[in-house]
Amino acid sequence: MAATAAVISPGNAGFAAEKTTLQNPELLHPEPTTSPPLPSSHYETHNDYSTSPLNSSDSDDTSSFPYFTSPSDSNEEASPVHAHSPWILSSGDKNQYPRNGLIGSLFREHGHIYSLAVSGDLLYTGSESKNIRVWKNLKEFCWFKSSSGFVKAIVIYGDRIFTGHQDGKIRVWKSETRVSDDHQERLGTLPTKKDLIVTSLNPKNYVRVRRKGRRNAPWIRHYDTVSCMSLDEEHGVLYSGSWDKTVKVWRLSDSKCLESIPAHDDAVNSIVVAGFNGLVLTGSADGSVKVWRRELLQESNSKHVVAQTLLKQEEAGVTALAVNAAAKAVYGGSSDGLVNFWELEREVLVHRGMLRGHKMAVLCLATAGSLVSSGSADNSICVWRRDEGGNHMCLTVLYGHSGPVKCLAVEEEEEGDGSGRWIVYSGSLDKSVKVWRVSEQAGDFKQL
Repeated sequence: MAATAAVISPGNAGFAAEKTTLQNPELLHPEPTTSPPLPSSHYETHNDYSTSPLNSSDSDDTSSFPYFTSPSDSNEEASPVHAHSPWILSSGDKNQYPRNGLIGSLFREHGHIYSLAVSGDLLYTGSESKNIRVWKNLKEFCWFKSSSGFVKAIVIYGDRIFTGHQDGKIRVWKSETRVSDDHQERLGTLPTKKDLIVTSLNPKNYVRVRRKGRRNAPWIRHYDTVSCMSLDEEHGVLYSGSWDKTVKVWRLSDSKCLESIPAHDDAVNSIVVAGFNGLVLTGSADGSVKVWRRELLQESNSKHVVAQTLLKQEEAGVTALAVNAAAKAVYGGSSDGLVNFWELEREVLVHRGMLRGHKMAVLCLATAGSLVSSGSADNSICVWRRDEGGNHMCLTVLYGHSGPVKCLAVEEEEEGDGSGRWIVYSGSLDKSVKVWRVSEQAGDFKQL
């Protein structure tokens, strides 16, 4: 059953008319202090990256969050069997799972979920607990212990795992398919300690920063939260975006920082390697989406230059980006609840329209096959399908979270028959990870 949502194209509505005032701006990049979204009147916005609730007495109240929330039963309580485990998995026979809809739910007692990644049969979750949990068949497999920094981004490359943290560090871990110890040690950080020391010896390697207690910092490291990362597997390069307004380019063969790009006028919230035409896209709290192209210089060096600015808006920040490489389409979510999309035409990305399905800020996006999923501060997930003509239809809206949906990850269903069936993982500020089954067939959805 298709859900009600609007698709706005340039032909039937002017772009400026679709701008709305910023809703819950604290969800762009500051850390929340309460799990459920509060009305905008409850928040005081500051000029820096922080926002604080005026009524902080609710920040420790978790009584409103059930251990298991589903469209059919939101009042199920945890059994004593799970009392000593920080995660709770809904039970059930796989044969009883719906063809589309909620499969299960994992609940974290201490920590909002900020990042997800899927590789093979492993699910990686990052939260404000500072650690990375690894799950296999939705059961805890192992974990990576971090000393500090909320886990804001996770990228997997071969046998290595890269995690971006609130303390400005990128930590590197070794991926394990078989473990003898629940706790896994990290391999190092980006930049490496050696590179950081060598760079620090030369005063020319310092740049001015706007940070309390610090005026200068080495250019090869982020001095604020690493909010997003994206991998260019073809060239063995990792891109990292930060609230320090820069994008850094890392060569994975030797962990060297090749370039630091002053990308935006405000925090970089999202970065994605396009997978076509050698493009990299960035989205920022300054309201812009930029397209970057890598240019080769002498002696095999390269630098990134702006090839195109897709969006520039003052009233809404860009919060999420996603790419459908096969269709050469780019999606950008923003704090006004809209998802803009562009398609490549004659080597230029052209704006094709907007997807409107949310009442509050879009916080995350994910693509798989012909589907686009958008998670929002309104606690819902819209699932859209793109047809061959570039038109989009909202297939369903997934409900179940009791807090903003902060991150999404998608993998093809293991037992799929090639008909476009996917497993969607959603992480939320309600401290839960939910697992959904979705299909590219509109008629397969049950009412949620």
